Amino acid sequence: MSRATVVGGGPNGLAAAVALAAEGVDVTVLEASDEVGGGARSGEGLLPGLVHDHCSAFHPMAAGSPFLNRLGLDRYGLSWRWAEIDCAHPLDGGDAALLYRSVEDTAAGLGADGARWRRAFGRPSAEYDTLAPDIMRPLLRVPEHPLALARFGLPTLLPGSAYARLFATEKGRALFGGVAAHAFRPLHYPLTSAIGAGIITAGHRWGWPVAAGGSGSITAALAALLADLGGKVETGTPVRAANQLPAADVTLFDLAPDVVAALLDGTLPPRVARAFRRFRRAPGAFKVDFAVEGGVPWASPDVGRAGTVHLGGSFAEVAATEREINAGRMPDRPFVLVGQQYLADPQRSAGDIHPVYSYAHVPHGYAGDATAAIIAQIERFAPGFRDRIVAQAPYGPASFAAANPNFAGGDIITGAKDARQLVLGPRASLSPYDLGVPGMYLCSAATPPGPGVHGMCGANAARQALRYLRRQGAA
Repeated sequence: MSRATVVGGGPNGLAAAVALAAEGVDVTVLEASDEVGGGARSGEGLLPGLVHDHCSAFHPMAAGSPFLNRLGLDRYGLSWRWAEIDCAHPLDGGDAALLYRSVEDTAAGLGADGARWRRAFGRPSAEYDTLAPDIMRPLLRVPEHPLALARFGLPTLLPGSAYARLFATEKGRALFGGVAAHAFRPLHYPLTSAIGAGIITAGHRWGWPVAAGGSGSITAALAALLADLGGKVETGTPVRAANQLPAADVTLFDLAPDVVAALLDGTLPPRVARAFRRFRRAPGAFKVDFAVEGGVPWASPDVGRAGTVHLGGSFAEVAATEREINAGRMPDRPFVLVGQQYLADPQRSAGDIHPVYSYAHVPHGYAGDATAAIIAQIERFAPGFRDRIVAQAPYGPASFAAANPNFAGGDIITGAKDARQLVLGPRASLSPYDLGVPGMYLCSAATPPGPGVHGMCGANAARQALRYLRRQGAA
């Protein structure tokens, strides 16, 4: 039996381990933390009975993942829950743009932009299950469905600011811009519409669900399946140097490229080591978990029905804040994402005390305290929020990095998603998972298709590792 080691027990590491174990490989996952999951963890860290997600919270890409969907993870306790409205983007004055799972319902609320939204996202959403195998793997491949991919992909080459001009109203532009801001990039750069359009399209097909009981339910299900397949997970087992790696036929790393370069110092080919050390990091996140009595008192009642809320005002304001954080400057009014997961999954609350999740986009390595800025942004659209806070817990870039080296500087998306890194991964190669060392592969969110708890980075890398094992067996 072939043996595999997977370093890192995040969603992609576990997905890679499952894919290998399903083919009869003897797999061991080495996780530095005391629990698996990486960014996909959850727990009662603020008040007893109140469940907060650690990092990843809403899962349109996971619900529609070609890999996860064929595993039958419902047998291991995974189930999805949806809020009535997927996402809301409130504007000053009390109005709000609303994103529903239904394209038609979303278009109906956008007035003059309804037909434009329908043209932009109607057909790609209907074709999403056909598109997914192509967009969830390296793009520099011959696609299975070239026409469908071209129809979807060509508009996403535009900067987010150009794509937003497809819409005539502030509601339409702001709704798109808030989702595009998930790229943590200045929206006037090429390809910054790709992540926004991808999330919106996946969401119109699958919604923006949460995992019942917390995001940790996803990785717990993967770990349980891995155990049933004969794989092993060893927690509390950091690997900091190549000589700590056990003997294995293949080794996969669910780590950021710069972390791999330090771990495999002297082992990687020089060109790969140089590329990994030059790996560009994204801006950071500053997270605050709140316990809120009675929920958030949004000025627009519809926002109180949305699982995700984007706080950034107009498209122009969102674009300005993303320029600022990428230039290393902290804006007075940062872009803030608020999660109301308990609307879809009430078991996360404790009576009338509800867990509210939030994070602001901040400069990479930001050392200040963004708590007041986050509260002020929520107050801007929900007057009286401050008075409802029962408890709060800040979690800045240094805390993210201390808990997980992949999140250095608060970079929760594992690397800047500029045009080169988004398309090629951490180095210019047709094989973004290959480390240049026989039998060693990168499987983290630094590789295509990028961040999200979809497991596709791990599954794609495992597929390459399996091809290597078959060649070795044939030899």
